[in-house]
Amino acid sequence: MPSVFLFLGTTFAFLGVILGAFGAHALKTMMTPELLAVYQTGVTYQMWHAFGLIAIALIQQHAPQSALLKWAGALMFLGIVLFSGSLYLLALLDWPFVGRITPIGGVSFLVSWSLLVIFSGKKQARQRYKSSRY
Repeated sequence: MPSVFLFLGTTFAFLGVILGAFGAHALKTMMTPELLAVYQTGVTYQMWHAFGLIAIALIQQHAPQSALLKWAGALMFLGIVLFSGSLYLLALLDWPFVGRITPIGGVSFLVSWSLLVIFSGKKQARQRYKSSRY
């Protein structure tokens, strides 16, 4: 079964490599070190959360109907768009006002990871219950 989160995760990872190389080579001489650091932070968070989306896709194979996983993936996607996207705009266009969007993306990441913690805790509790009945 095709997974939207696998597609999004691999796409964001692919783009993260391109954006990282672009920053390391082309932007290095075009922007201040401070703005380049902002840009690189966007790339770093994009890559880590691309792998998070891939992990959600793999976990979802074992629990395809899980609402927790669906919300976790959607919020992780939103976090990449808002957090990394706003940092890219801030660095490339020097638009300081988009910095107001960045924390919303960060909260999306936190909620997404929290939902994964809850999912894994529930899964562990179910497995312990099943093994203790026999």
